[in-house]
Amino acid sequence: MTRETMIIIGGGLGGLSTGCYAQMNGYRSRIFEMHEIPGGCCTAWDKGDFTFDICVSWLLGNGPGNEMHQIWLELGALQGKQMRHFDVFNVVRGRDGRAVYFYSDPDRLQAHLTELSPADARLIRHFCDGLRKFRKAITVYPFLKPVGLMGRLERWRMLASFLPYANVIRTSITTLMSDYSAKFRDPLLREAFNFILYEKHPAFPVLPFYFQLASHANRSAGVPEGGSQGLSDSIEQRYRRLGGEITYNAKVIEVLVEHDRAVGVRLSDGSEHRADIVVSACDGHTTTMKLLGGRYLTDTCRRLYGETIDEPGMIFPGYFALFLGLNRPFPDGEPCTTHLLDEEVASQLIGLRHPSINVQFRSEHYPDLAPPGGTVVYATYFCDIEPWRELSTGPEQRSRIRRGAEVHTLPVRRGTAYYAAKRQVKDALVDFLDARYPGLRDSVVTRDISTPLTQVRYTGNYDGTVLGWQPFVEGGEAMEEEIKKNGPRLPGLENFYLSGVWATTGGLIRAVGAGRQVMQFVCRDDAKEFTAHIDESAPPPTHLIIPVGPDAPRSPAEAEPVSQRGA
Repeated sequence: MTRETMIIIGGGLGGLSTGCYAQMNGYRSRIFEMHEIPGGCCTAWDKGDFTFDICVSWLLGNGPGNEMHQIWLELGALQGKQMRHFDVFNVVRGRDGRAVYFYSDPDRLQAHLTELSPADARLIRHFCDGLRKFRKAITVYPFLKPVGLMGRLERWRMLASFLPYANVIRTSITTLMSDYSAKFRDPLLREAFNFILYEKHPAFPVLPFYFQLASHANRSAGVPEGGSQGLSDSIEQRYRRLGGEITYNAKVIEVLVEHDRAVGVRLSDGSEHRADIVVSACDGHTTTMKLLGGRYLTDTCRRLYGETIDEPGMIFPGYFALFLGLNRPFPDGEPCTTHLLDEEVASQLIGLRHPSINVQFRSEHYPDLAPPGGTVVYATYFCDIEPWRELSTGPEQRSRIRRGAEVHTLPVRRGTAYYAAKRQVKDALVDFLDARYPGLRDSVVTRDISTPLTQVRYTGNYDGTVLGWQPFVEGGEAMEEEIKKNGPRLPGLENFYLSGVWATTGGLIRAVGAGRQVMQFVCRDDAKEFTAHIDESAPPPTHLIIPVGPDAPRSPAEAEPVSQRGA
């Protein structure tokens, strides 16, 4: 049979990407999304005159010189926008007030770290030399085509391109950052290196730290004008221009299967919709254990979704997030700082994974988030969901009828203990911030709070995770081996594919890359040549470099504009 129609479950970036590439390759696709807006986890919302953006703090591939960038341009995500780049990736501030500025430029980073701890000069030089090599390795890192579809010659060429960087890749992927950082003599550096990526990732080797910093140094990990929701909206508009259809407030509750073929989906309102192909780009546990009822799983997948997923550290945790809208600017507030906490503060933060919080003066990333003269503060920490579940008395999700239509993401009542706990954490964070930025408490005019249960309500993601499987641990590695072995499919079930963040490991670029790659498998199965093209409906993005630090000018007029070619 010739396959022509496709249903995609989920309108997050993975689903939108899948839809765009489906349309580019001649398939007629339709996305069903549970929420009222596109984007899934890549979202923002308005609160009074403020916008609270909860996702993109840096976007891998938002600058040229790598295959990641091409994917965003094919999806129309960046065109016509300004990309803002800070020259510091993150600041880590110790309990004694000392600060480490993690410049992504290896020369500046080496000079700064050596000034902080001359006794660690040799290890600092070793780390920065590795970062210098990774800046070049990023340019040859493959994103456009899955290894499973590469021919022998293509694989050899890929491996040959990595030969100059083989040693740094080998050593950085086999050394845990916790072990590497323990070699520093300075106690602040010993701890701070674990928090380069905002939070502590105990299972991460050195490699992902190099990858993010190198991308940032190459001006390819900044933030896009319009923020997270603007990014999602741009891809949705690209999808619609390509002829795709998206239906909101549409919650899929079952994948329809006949004779071991996926033939469509059933929605919560009882309606059935049929297509030649079904792609699930929503939560992996929901897909395998609920929409398919646990059928068609290999022994590995059954173990992953039935047991491994509940083991500590197998999936990324959720977040606790506090947003504050302030009625005045705070010039001393830097764009992004991880604060290491003492026991007294940490004990008040329910579900806290590690004694730290990441604080962003978010309107430095996206000036339009706040009205003139205002500021948005975004304070987060990795958070376990179970303490919040124990406090909550209401359902995690509930569908209701509103104005004659079924809606699935409206607030639910969770009980007085739950709300008291949110106030406790909010008060502790505001006290902490006010001690460091005097007058902040009195400047708050609006606020909002999100827990891992909020994430469940809006997206259905398992335990409120934002990124799904963690890489470099059993769960993520086993899932990647399954994808290499079977492709983005489930053995025994035809016309069904997996996409989005649960079909890979990593962040937004991985999610949209999965959409591109799953369509290459679909085209291969249909004996079609895969095709993709860059969106030409708007001009290329522009780039702005913004200095950070105690001596940096804070006026936007003093920031450094750069061209797309030179970024």
